[in-house]
Amino acid sequence: SGPVQSQMQFPSGYGSHPPNYGVPSGHYSQVPSKAAASHLDNQYRAGYYPTYYSAPAQNVMTPSVGTNVLNTQQSQQLYNKAPPHTVGSAEGPIQGAISSASYLHTSAQQSYSAFGNHYSTSVSSSVASQGFPLNSGHYTMPMVSSAMYPNVSYPAAAGSVYGQAFTSQSLPAVGQFKETNTFSSQSTSVPHSVQQHVPVGCNSTLSTTSSVQSVQDNLSRNLTGLAAKVNNQINTGGVDSSQPMHSVSQSVPFTKPGAGTSASSAVMSSLRTPAPSLSSQPRSSPSVTQSPESTLQEGMQYGGYVNNQASSAPAPLSSSSDDEEEDEEDEEAAIDSSSTTSSASPVLNNYDALEGGGYPETRSVTSSPVPAPSGPQTSKASKPFGHGYPTLQPGYQNAAPPTPVQPGNPGRHPGFQHYPQKYPSVNQLSSSLGGLSLQHSQQPESLRPVNLTQDRNILPVSSVPAPVPNLNSDLRKLNCSPDSFRCTLTNIPQTQALLNKAKLPLGLLLHPFRDLTQLPVITSSTIVRCRSCRTYINPFVSFIDQRRWKCNLCYRVNDVPEEFMYNPLTRSYGEPHKRPEVQNSTVEFIASSDYMLRPPQPAVYLFVLDVSHNAVEAGYLTIVCQSLLENLDKLPGDSRTRIGFITFDSTVQFYNLQEGLSQPQMLIVSDIDDIFLPTPDSLLVNLHESKELIKDLLNALPNMFTNTRETHSALGPALQAAFKLMSPTGGRISVFQTQLPSLGAGLLHSREDPNQRSSTKVVQHLGPATDFYKKLALDCSGQQTAVDLFLLSSQYSDLASLACMSKYSAGCIYYYPSFHCTHNPAQAEKLQKDLKRYLTRKIGFEAVMRIRCTKGLSIHTFHGNFFVRSTDLLSLANVNPDAGFAVQMSIEESLTDTSLVCFQTALLYTSSKGERRIRVHTLCLPVVSSLADVYAGADVQAVVCLLANMAVDRSVSSSLSDARDALVNAVVDSLAAYMSTASNLQQSMLIAPNSLKLFPLYILALLKQKAFRTGMSTRLDDRVYAMCQMKSQPLVHLMKMIHPNLYRIDKLIDESTIHVNDRVVPQPPLQKLSAEKLTREGAFLMDCGSIFYIWIGKNCDNNFIKDVLGYPDYASVPQKMTQLPEVDALSSERTRSFISWLRDSRPLSPVLQVIKDENPAKTDFFQHLIEDRTEAAFSYYEFLLNIQQQICK
Repeated sequence: SGPVQSQMQFPSGYGSHPPNYGVPSGHYSQVPSKAAASHLDNQYRAGYYPTYYSAPAQNVMTPSVGTNVLNTQQSQQLYNKAPPHTVGSAEGPIQGAISSASYLHTSAQQSYSAFGNHYSTSVSSSVASQGFPLNSGHYTMPMVSSAMYPNVSYPAAAGSVYGQAFTSQSLPAVGQFKETNTFSSQSTSVPHSVQQHVPVGCNSTLSTTSSVQSVQDNLSRNLTGLAAKVNNQINTGGVDSSQPMHSVSQSVPFTKPGAGTSASSAVMSSLRTPAPSLSSQPRSSPSVTQSPESTLQEGMQYGGYVNNQASSAPAPLSSSSDDEEEDEEDEEAAIDSSSTTSSASPVLNNYDALEGGGYPETRSVTSSPVPAPSGPQTSKASKPFGHGYPTLQPGYQNAAPPTPVQPGNPGRHPGFQHYPQKYPSVNQLSSSLGGLSLQHSQQPESLRPVNLTQDRNILPVSSVPAPVPNLNSDLRKLNCSPDSFRCTLTNIPQTQALLNKAKLPLGLLLHPFRDLTQLPVITSSTIVRCRSCRTYINPFVSFIDQRRWKCNLCYRVNDVPEEFMYNPLTRSYGEPHKRPEVQNSTVEFIASSDYMLRPPQPAVYLFVLDVSHNAVEAGYLTIVCQSLLENLDKLPGDSRTRIGFITFDSTVQFYNLQEGLSQPQMLIVSDIDDIFLPTPDSLLVNLHESKELIKDLLNALPNMFTNTRETHSALGPALQAAFKLMSPTGGRISVFQTQLPSLGAGLLHSREDPNQRSSTKVVQHLGPATDFYKKLALDCSGQQTAVDLFLLSSQYSDLASLACMSKYSAGCIYYYPSFHCTHNPAQAEKLQKDLKRYLTRKIGFEAVMRIRCTKGLSIHTFHGNFFVRSTDLLSLANVNPDAGFAVQMSIEESLTDTSLVCFQTALLYTSSKGERRIRVHTLCLPVVSSLADVYAGADVQAVVCLLANMAVDRSVSSSLSDARDALVNAVVDSLAAYMSTASNLQQSMLIAPNSLKLFPLYILALLKQKAFRTGMSTRLDDRVYAMCQMKSQPLVHLMKMIHPNLYRIDKLIDESTIHVNDRVVPQPPLQKLSAEKLTREGAFLMDCGSIFYIWIGKNCDNNFIKDVLGYPDYASVPQKMTQLPEVDALSSERTRSFISWLRDSRPLSPVLQVIKDENPAKTDFFQHLIEDRTEAAFSYYEFLLNIQQQICK
């Protein structure tokens, strides 16, 4: 009959700023990095680094225990250092052995109950002293100090059901240990409050056959030996050791008042390492829930900029979270399962009651007893496997390569009846993949060595495909599409040590809500999930028999519900393995009331419009109002859809659109210091009931402020009013701003120095000037409201500050520099097309997303626009199909007992029709034990996109130069590690595996992108917007932004073609991004993602110009041409067909711009030719020589 649904009571003042609301003075907290790596092999041991890894305290709302976070090197390595103490290396004062005194052993108790995201855990760890400096042959960077947030506290209102405030006085006592600086011989007393669990088995011996053991030993020695010379540095910023320690306190949300938990944060400063790096080896606690700081990002993590390290926000208003999704399921599970919880355990909060927790049975070291599984549960070494197939060697624990099982003589596990199944199970696959090593057979194409300095034509003729995981063909068919779910390594290393040796980042690129042409929707009343880790049933689980299935993430045996025995597709009974949930890796469930804390919200849209003199002059109001009129009936929603409008200049204007009025009423509030809603009940109206009044307002708005002389902009007060108006329901706020806010709360001052735009040294003000917009976004997120920003500005508008309103509320940012409806028609056209997509695309409200992975893997950093509610749960007030996310991962425990790992993301949201839905994606990848296999499975585009996200964070938390150096070091270290495994290589050769041959080219392209380029005039807002895009774009669109595609289009008739919807589409080959490929006789199309450039050579054939451009010759082509005419000629038809095909592949329609030699826009075009040398940047060949020189140091 389902669980009993408790009714939540919300205090009347919920969502407004609590009393004593502390606001941090800075925007981005300094992100602690890993402990300084010493030059010892112990660096690769699980216990070398503290295992806790935390998300910023101000960005996490979860019951947790105190955690100590070490602020270490300002610049280190992107992933991890090579083992500094290498074979044959001499130990000196810098490369010394770590004594036992350099480790600190602490302990802490953490309670967390099963099924409720609360399970007791006692963990311990060894924390290495940070007194061992890093030495690098790449760069020596100066010391940089970064400020931390001051004390922040969010006390809850009296009687609030969401929790109580915690202050530093309530924190547990912290221990102290001495940190020794070997450079200065000084000792610093550092607080350390929690002992972390040390993952076991990180140094376990890789399982290989005896025939290749010696080869792998040689590879390991070569790699280790090189590591002494080449140090991989890419890590987060640290702080000067003289900086004081700051503590951060925050309130933790609960379902019931009175439940107590403690949270502490201690930040230790230490020396910065000599060379920058984007990320370090994460320190992850095995516990699913960690202290707020326990998810602080290391390495190239850039504070709140990417990981939404926001101060605590009010607990969410609604039940729309993946946390909700699991927590309600957990409540349901708790009905017939018992668990023991310590009396000190925190009570479930709203979100953690719906989406559920992690591994209460498997992760706790001293957890309380859990109920026995419904079926026989064996030890890990003898787990039964089957998935409806004859039992083979256990797929998740084959320590040695299993012997292939003959299909004709299947082995059977005693005691289990087996059922036929269409596809092989994970366990069958495991038997054939368990001993997989690419070195056993002929070398695959992905490992073919490529001499980068000699082979100049490495760019493929067509787009680079995603690598295919080395899986059984049947499982490969079932695997998730790389367009939705992609991993940087399609072969997962068996241990963290092996991952460290490869010098490549492990992470996921997600596009969870993308538009799909085919999506299985499950309407069954029963959603089958693992009772332990809450994983949704998927194609990679194992059916032991007809009544039991084994989870592919935590290995628990679960019962098959009676309802699941019936297959609605085949209308048959007794074949659960043929259900659509088990045949599709991407599915969507219609959620029941168990996944709701309140009735699903209606679609609510509020438009906040700048009507100052600057806005009227730009002319954007006409375009916005016209687009709204055209798409009013297409807004996603149902009969409950509501809409409202606010305009502002030096005052704030509201519009009464209540049904029954003869015309809209304007209500002006001039007291911007004490903003209020004049008629709260009539400002958001039903779209269908008041449609005529809404149309009247949209027709009148462009002319209402024509003669205004108000030059000021009270954006802050208008947003405060919008928040008050939207708080009761949640929804979407669309803000249109044209200048720097100059009045009231949130006013900003110009920080850009035009003379510093071309600086090659320090780029300042990449972070916000005030916390007002960030705090407002957190308040909005707590009330399930997202804020989307449209910035249409001709001058500096401090996007670094304004962008916070969208980044922390899961909103979107659109930027139109130099916007003017008549003087810049290209931007006006782009706004019109973007609005059409924006207003009509699918939208999800009050959403949450959780990512789960096979036991042994852990998530430690998120990238994108969202609010981190707990260590693995993202709160998304709105979710849209154009948003992408990135995740950094680490290997917490050795994966020697499994040959396959799986990742699953679950997105719980409310559709515009008021349905609660859960979209689930599941990805399966093989585990490998050799370094060659790791390189063979590298996905170079995913690696580059993840590094771009990390570099953005590093730019904000540290400096742009550190981020650039870290990107270069990422290439140096990975290629050096690969070359160390190969024999007979000459020093004059720069060799990369075929899978990584484009790595240096893509990194060079990234360095020349607006976000990271130096020595070239770049407006600050342009740079910040490029960084925002990198944080929120899906991989497919981000790659076009990083490395555009260049095609020759004056000879499309001769090219091969494809047929799409009865349309013939030419497929010209890709050209190198170099001027040497441009000819005066040709015409070229450059696809930069958001803009198309058509470059016309001076001697281009007049027939092409006439047929395609519609002009008789080159001289008559106008300077600002943005449209191609429809001419009845084959070349015109083919060109327009090709461009239309490219446009159809992306959500936002790019603007087209025709470029001639004398056109001012040609500068932008030539800046995208990244293989050519510029005054401030290497050519591609020079960059390769630079990489080779650093490797040979």
